[in-house]
Amino acid sequence: MSHPTEDALKPSNFLRAIIERDLEQGSLQGRHFAGTPGDAAHHEAGPLDPAKIRTRFPPEPNGYLHIGHAKSICLNFGLARDYGGICHLRFDDTNPEKEEQEYVDAIKEMVSWLGWKWERADASGHNTSHLFYASNYFDFMYRAAEYLVTAGLAYVDEQTPEAMRANRGDFSTPGTDSPFRSRSPEENLARLREMKNGVHPDGAMVLRAKIDMASPNINLRDPALYRIRRATHHNTGDAWCIYPMYTFAHPIEDALERITHSICTLEFEDQRPFYDWLLGKLAEGGLLAHPLPHQYEFGRLNLSYVVTSKRKLRQLVDEGHVSGWDDPRMPTLAGMRRRGYTPESVRAMVEATGVTKSNAWLDYAVLDGCLRTDLEGKAARACAVLDPLKLKLTNWAELFGSEAHREACSAPAHPHHPEMGLRQFTLGPEVWVEQEDFMEVPVKGYHRLYPGNKARLKYGYVIECSGCEKDAEGKVTAVLARVVPDTKSGTPGADSVKVKGVITWVGAHEAVAAELRLYDRLFTVAQPGTGEADFLTELNPASCKIVTGYLEPSLAQWPAALQVQFERHGYFVSDRVDHQADKPVFNKITGLRDGWGK
Repeated sequence: MSHPTEDALKPSNFLRAIIERDLEQGSLQGRHFAGTPGDAAHHEAGPLDPAKIRTRFPPEPNGYLHIGHAKSICLNFGLARDYGGICHLRFDDTNPEKEEQEYVDAIKEMVSWLGWKWERADASGHNTSHLFYASNYFDFMYRAAEYLVTAGLAYVDEQTPEAMRANRGDFSTPGTDSPFRSRSPEENLARLREMKNGVHPDGAMVLRAKIDMASPNINLRDPALYRIRRATHHNTGDAWCIYPMYTFAHPIEDALERITHSICTLEFEDQRPFYDWLLGKLAEGGLLAHPLPHQYEFGRLNLSYVVTSKRKLRQLVDEGHVSGWDDPRMPTLAGMRRRGYTPESVRAMVEATGVTKSNAWLDYAVLDGCLRTDLEGKAARACAVLDPLKLKLTNWAELFGSEAHREACSAPAHPHHPEMGLRQFTLGPEVWVEQEDFMEVPVKGYHRLYPGNKARLKYGYVIECSGCEKDAEGKVTAVLARVVPDTKSGTPGADSVKVKGVITWVGAHEAVAAELRLYDRLFTVAQPGTGEADFLTELNPASCKIVTGYLEPSLAQWPAALQVQFERHGYFVSDRVDHQADKPVFNKITGLRDGWGK
């Protein structure tokens, strides 16, 4: 692998330049890490940190990860890998009302699926886990809260939420001090302990930092640090009835874990002054060790034709617009995995976007392009008929002596990888072809089947169309054709009859019937939910079409969750949930080229 500096800004990634500067200046040297998260005394008693940098991916376990999270995952784990560091997987589980173990498990599964590990072998070969939970730091967070109160840096506010909101001011009006702001540290400490001990009801009071109610940055106008909330926590149960606010907990978590580069999306930029204020005050009190973490912000990744708002994704699931969090149309990583996207394609897409200080929309076609690049070299080929029409070869018995004769045919499993072997199948008197492969009255430039025209059955014979059969309503029910002798692919003289049309087919006698789920983009507009219209009105009614098709026999025992290229149609994957050997189900991932809107 090339040294990171060789392609530090290609594609652009300003964070690499920051990390290289810090390493060159030696500002991260001399850090101690005791092996587990802890306060200043804990780490100073430990050895020098073996990691050159420490990053973290800190999801809140209140939903399933989506494509936007993939950028943060790959960025944090990738930077740690490239610069001799360690990335922590930390669950920011400070809100018990929305968090569940189901989401914890799903997040771990998806980070692992993307190819990243939070375990690292030490010098002795022992694997050390860097999986952490913010809720395990609740004791320290409360200790930090008491310190801020005793230092005169925090107070308990008993205003109503409405009064607190009104007194906060706005961008043009400074805030107004709370009438409880001037309480003594002793009074505030007593009230805080009453909050912790469950003396007061939910919402009766909050702990606030005492900073500056006139600050032009509204986030510094005495932000809330703790609130009373009686709720059972997935990790700590009912041990607490007060919980820290995210903006208070997050910087503390980073410091306890000795994170060097705290990488966030742009919406946290205005919170950075409070991040620095809080860590600075706790370090002054000897609770946290220097050097302190520093926060850096980057632009969020938005993918066109999907929504990534957790609220909107949950609405799609709860109201039945999709089948669940792993519906193949969903932008969740679980849905994308089930759709058939590979971790390599997702990582390539993230890498292609670079890292900048501005939010950007990425066209969905970029993701599909990354998938095609990944699968082109490794997905086996197979023939499939998605919209079946019977083709009868009327001179079969005459040519081969019996209707029961089956002509052996073969094709490479991959045209560029002979080591993958051959697919074996047979041609009989009846085969399935696509409806679009026959036109009774052809349009200009049409080279497939129509009366009097010749075309080749791929890997088989040239045939000449003689007409069709129709039902009482005049609908074509079968195409009729004759086999042209001595034109079998791969045999001497096979090219003596020149044709322009080549048709994929599946023998009716050995075809594997399958449910084919033809997925398309979930929304009809590139940026759903960004205008005045309800985003549900922008759903694509044709985002899932289910048909019964026929597959070649090589797919009869195809395992679940494996991609294949259906020749002519695109890339498909056997559904990881519903696919069975006796009831195959394949999902369309993407076509062979981008055809959206064309």
